[in-house]
Amino acid sequence: MTELAGWDSFYVIIGSAAGALIGLQFVVMTLIAERPPVRAAEAGAAFATPTIVHFGGALLLSALLRAPWETIAPAAAVCGLAGLIGATYILIVVRRMKHQTTYRPEFEDWLFHVLLPFGAYTSLAVSALAALSHPRLSLFGVGAVVLLLLFIGIHNAWDSVIYHVLVSQPESKTERP
Repeated sequence: MTELAGWDSFYVIIGSAAGALIGLQFVVMTLIAERPPVRAAEAGAAFATPTIVHFGGALLLSALLRAPWETIAPAAAVCGLAGLIGATYILIVVRRMKHQTTYRPEFEDWLFHVLLPFGAYTSLAVSALAALSHPRLSLFGVGAVVLLLLFIGIHNAWDSVIYHVLVSQPESKTERP
C-alpha cells in the first residue's frame, strides 16, 4: 500500500527504540527491586506498568504498520481498537493512582500518566476513524501518537528512576569515618 510505504523507516526506528527501552526498563526495575518501598506493588501498578504499556503500544503500532496491508481499512481498524483499549486502560490507571498510598501524585504525574496518554490513545482512535477519508493525514496522526507514546514512556521511566534513586533510597546505616 503506497500510503504506508513512506513510513517504513519511521516505524523501524520507533519500534526498535521502544523495544530497547522496554528491555532497559526491566533492567532498571530489577536493580531497584533489591530495596522496594512499602506498598511497592500498589504504586508499581499505577506508575511503572503504564510505562511498559506505552512502550509496548509504540512497539505494537510500529509492527502493525509495517505489515503488508492490502488496504488501509484493516490497519485503521487495528489502530482504532488499540486507541480504544489504550484510552480504557488510562481510566484504570486513574483508579490505581487514586487508590495507591505510597506516593501522592503531583500535576506532572497526572499530566504524563493520565492526560497525555489519554490524549494520545484518543487521537489514535480518531486518526483511525479518519483513515478511510483522509489516509495521508491520518497516518501523520498515528505517527504523532506513536512518537508521543515513546516520549511519555521515556519521561515516565526517567521520573521513576529518579524517584527510586533520590527520594525513596533508604538512609545508609553505616557511619562514615
